[in-house]
Amino acid sequence: MTTVARALPAVHERLMADCEESDLVALARTSNESAVRELIRRNNRLLFRLARGLVNDDAEAEDIVQETYVRAFTRLSSFRGSAAFSTWLASIALNEARGRNRKSRRLAFVNNQKAVEFYQESAVIMFPTITHIPGPESETARRQIRDILKVAVDRLPDDFRVVFILRDIEGLSTEAVGKHLALRRQTVRTRLHRARRLLRADLEKVVSSGFADLFPFAGKRCANLADRVVEKLLVDRK
Repeated sequence: MTTVARALPAVHERLMADCEESDLVALARTSNESAVRELIRRNNRLLFRLARGLVNDDAEAEDIVQETYVRAFTRLSSFRGSAAFSTWLASIALNEARGRNRKSRRLAFVNNQKAVEFYQESAVIMFPTITHIPGPESETARRQIRDILKVAVDRLPDDFRVVFILRDIEGLSTEAVGKHLALRRQTVRTRLHRARRLLRADLEKVVSSGFADLFPFAGKRCANLADRVVEKLLVDRK
């Protein structure tokens, strides 16, 4: 393969990265694989964190994201463009996650299992931030902090956890969270406030830089998901 031939995919990828969302959607409607992959790349982290906030499990969340893309790209004709494509994807992911949660709760009821206790009243505290932890062991410290944070966040009730993840971890605005979850601004604020108060007191001094790295979804993991979605779309199209 010549140098020019090897460079073509990279150039094409950069061109897709510069495309407007509406143009990518239009290309995806024509079954353009590169456009599909770019839309997946742009929305992976948001959808994964959204699903993760509801189902409380990495593998289940990834499965929901994959199913969301398959449903979206096989039903692009139903996307009218009245809202952002990411908002439309979020609504599909929400429906999928909530449907699985309802099924899980029904199974738990049939099996007479006890409900999971998400938090303890003793965990109530205001949620501050602190500065970056210095020193050569900082990466290890941050990894330990992330583990502690994940445990604490996982114990939050579903409605509080998903708002907390989208607002404080994903960094969306209150308005954007409200649009994705179909909630009023005041409801988002109330749930976020309660979520913050439910995190344990021993997080007070270790919270600072961990949130941005919680529940990551990029690199090889992101590419693998794109491969699975494209493969399934090609199979379904036959």
